[in-house]
Amino acid sequence: MRLSRRLPLLVVSAALIAACSDGGSAEPTVTSPETIEVSTVPPAVSTEPPVTTTTLPATTTTEAPPVVYPLTGLPVPEGNELATLRTAVVAKVGNYDSHPQMGVNLADIVYEEIINDNVSRFAAVFQSQGADLVGPIRSGRLQDVDLLGSFNSPILAWSGGNGTVTREIDNSDLVNMSPNFCGSACFRVNFDKAPYNLFFNINAAWDQAPPGGGWPPPQFQYRATGAAVAGTASPGVAVQMDSYEVDWAWNPVSGLYERSQNGRADNENSGERATTNNVVVLEMVYLPGVSNSPDAQSTGTGQAWVFSGGNMVHGTWTRADRKQPFTLTADDGSPILLTPGRTFVELPRTGSNVAPK
Repeated sequence: MRLSRRLPLLVVSAALIAACSDGGSAEPTVTSPETIEVSTVPPAVSTEPPVTTTTLPATTTTEAPPVVYPLTGLPVPEGNELATLRTAVVAKVGNYDSHPQMGVNLADIVYEEIINDNVSRFAAVFQSQGADLVGPIRSGRLQDVDLLGSFNSPILAWSGGNGTVTREIDNSDLVNMSPNFCGSACFRVNFDKAPYNLFFNINAAWDQAPPGGGWPPPQFQYRATGAAVAGTASPGVAVQMDSYEVDWAWNPVSGLYERSQNGRADNENSGERATTNNVVVLEMVYLPGVSNSPDAQSTGTGQAWVFSGGNMVHGTWTRADRKQPFTLTADDGSPILLTPGRTFVELPRTGSNVAPK
């Protein structure tokens, strides 16, 4: 150590000096170095690397939320994620007891809107899945431009309309796929007569549609898996749609609402009962439109009744702009959450009979 090496050198130097003072004749005397007290020795420094303890931060695994279809809230099967980017196809389907609809049960969302002659028509919105045979395809109305604006330039599968309606469709962001533009995606069937024999293949419509469509944003909010259903127990609702008496009955076994019209089970042409996971009733003001056809005012606000999971929630709908989805708010101010799945939206006139069961 540094101190123990320096002291002997000092002693030897002193002896040499003394010898020189004696004329150099005497032998140098080597004196042992003094003993150093242990307490004065610096502590030894270890050359071993220090032992260190590393505390790793706690790790948390955050799973990415599942990919869901925008118009149903249902999870997308692995490998089918690109399907969420498909443009919505809206098929205008006739609602006649004597000409049963086909393919409507495969739509993500169905609107029932009042048209002229005090009857209703369906606007069936397809996005998560297609259908090879949907119809009978019928004409559009002016109210479709506003009602369907929130789907981000959807494809409109329709039979056409009068000059005024056609111009409004062409000047809107809806993608016109009338028989003039549908190619082989639309066709006439031989099991019904004109004008009830025009049908669409939705899968072909995606392949053959004119450019301009975009993928739709979610239209409703959905409750999480396993979350309790809000509202009060209700087995369904009866809705007056002008001359049509529509009834929805909750089936707790299937977990679906079953539709009846004018006192009879509403069955598709295939014999399958018309069903849905959610029934949303939005009271609408209808103003006289082209040729006195009713024109639903789908922006603004009004009463709302939502039936989901065997329960009912009453509230209001609001919509400031045609590009926005409907916002559904319960009477207590909370958002109304639907069950993931298909939704049927009834649009009765303000003041019409809406009778929850």
